Amino acid sequence: MTKLDAKVPAGPLAEKWAKHKAAMRLVNPANKKKLDIIIVGTGLAGAGAASSLGELGYNVKVFCYQDSPRRAHSVAAQGGINAAKNYRNDGDSVYRLFLDMIKGGDYRSREADVYRAAEVSNQVIDHYTALGVPFARDYGGALTTRSFGGVQVSRTFYAKGQTGQQCILGAYSSMNRQIAKGTVTMYARREMLDLVVVDGRARGIIVRNLITGEIERHAAHAVVFATGGYGTVYYLSTLAVNSNASAAWIGYKNGALFGNPSFIQIHPTSIPVLNEFQSKLTLMSESLRNDGRVWVPKQKGDKRHPNSIPEEERDYYLERRYPAFGNLVPRDVASRAAKERCDAGYGVGETGLSVYLDFKDAINKQGKKAIEDKYGNLFEMYEKIAGTNPYAEPMRIYPAGHYTMGGLWVDYNMMTTIPGLFAIGEANFSVHGANRLGAASLMQCAGDGYFIIPYTISDYLSDQIKVPKIKTDLPEFEKTENEVKETISKLLSIKGKQTPSTFHKRLGKIMWDHCGMFRNAEGLNVGLKKLDDLEKEFWSDLLVAGNGEEFNQELEKAGRMIAFFKVGKLMIIDALNREESCGAHFREESQTETGEAKRDDSNFTFVSAWEFMGEDQDPVLHKEELNFEFVELKVRSYK
Repeated sequence: MTKLDAKVPAGPLAEKWAKHKAAMRLVNPANKKKLDIIIVGTGLAGAGAASSLGELGYNVKVFCYQDSPRRAHSVAAQGGINAAKNYRNDGDSVYRLFLDMIKGGDYRSREADVYRAAEVSNQVIDHYTALGVPFARDYGGALTTRSFGGVQVSRTFYAKGQTGQQCILGAYSSMNRQIAKGTVTMYARREMLDLVVVDGRARGIIVRNLITGEIERHAAHAVVFATGGYGTVYYLSTLAVNSNASAAWIGYKNGALFGNPSFIQIHPTSIPVLNEFQSKLTLMSESLRNDGRVWVPKQKGDKRHPNSIPEEERDYYLERRYPAFGNLVPRDVASRAAKERCDAGYGVGETGLSVYLDFKDAINKQGKKAIEDKYGNLFEMYEKIAGTNPYAEPMRIYPAGHYTMGGLWVDYNMMTTIPGLFAIGEANFSVHGANRLGAASLMQCAGDGYFIIPYTISDYLSDQIKVPKIKTDLPEFEKTENEVKETISKLLSIKGKQTPSTFHKRLGKIMWDHCGMFRNAEGLNVGLKKLDDLEKEFWSDLLVAGNGEEFNQELEKAGRMIAFFKVGKLMIIDALNREESCGAHFREESQTETGEAKRDDSNFTFVSAWEFMGEDQDPVLHKEELNFEFVELKVRSYK
């Protein structure tokens, strides 16, 4: 039975990381050349880790399934990146950022880790600025900021509506420098299919070359998963179509505990479902809520053109319900409020499953040019997809599955319960508790990659210096590769009638209906049964065209479905176990008289860490009790 040890350093909150860094063991520069590190994923966490570890002198192999690291999904994070610089003198500080994150996550995250994420945020901004990320500037040339939901200060740095894109270009360029120096080797178009564990330690991975179909073995002294989240379990989500749950499943089935699997954020501002053929729901950045006002008609079923509905007949429901934060309430609050209005019959559009995000007042006050300067590319993107001009009439938005706060459980050093396997960025169970503040994802992912993992992985590798290079002809590699090939053969041999995408679409609807924005015990049990039935159907009626020795995207999708089934069921099991509402995790049995989330600190102040016990066995729950020494747990209110 695995035992949890978070390894949180003792001492004052603001001194924990500094003292821990000073106490960690180092690796001599000459010895770094002897050590190999595998990094899976090239987003802000992965590319940051690769470039920083390469610069230190380690031999780094980095893998991605895209044709270029630049296509990592971090590229889509549009709105901004937080840091506690307090350039505006509005009272911001590292401690306030820490407090906002702890509160936003509904007190379901580890204090020490959250404080560290806030602490390194200022280094992240300095680093990206030095790399040439073109953050917006004020008239005097200093970096400027804007606000995001859930906070009352302005701490979000941005590059128009392309912040993620610009940051990933910066990270990509710094990684390319290491590739040119020979410390980092890039393996594009490779998909990790399993982890190799030797004598209890992570020692390598098995990948498929997506162009040739060749199965490859790669070995290292340590493995880092920087593989992002699994929000595409809902099929329709704001994530890239190829985002998947495979790394989370691979780590979990090999012995890494899975933290808070049911904690997935629902983002309030995605483009709504327009037809049944959509494969994703494009995100409209939360930054739009700085200037856009959210409303629905006061009259049920009002189908008039939005510009024909007079001001007195509009319900600006966020401003009405939450006067202190208005349109900048956190994402979970805004999402639930939108769904409540739509369910009550006030939704707009043909389906009634959307609300308006209106820029009329902002354009009248600031001028079209000012709005275009801030959000121009987002407006263009909306018009291309939705077919209406948001400068002339309101956008239509609706909540959709987004960022995952759940992921592989890691200790303070970001190591999973498998020695030598680290998880960083969205791949770990994260610092966001039950809900994520806007603009905190880029901050966390970049901080993990650039400023935390270089210290903690060096501490681990300091006792690996005498371990010779890991050979790929070990029996563990042979066994794992054979298992991968057997799975591929099994998928190809079913020859049923339904494609992988058909199953994914059906699985996603089950998850959305029964483990989405609102959850209850009855619905979760129904969802679990439906997932079991669908999985059995998958293994009897799957159709994968082509073969395994070629470029075959249907085979890629089929392999990812295995993980979606496993992780989806674990999400439901975790949601069933957590009988409280907290953050984005809303249990209908646990709500206040006014319909707000009702937390239960007496019984659920813990991280759920699930241990895999075998394909046909129930997982075992471990609880990491959360001890709050530096903050007082309060009812989360934005009114």
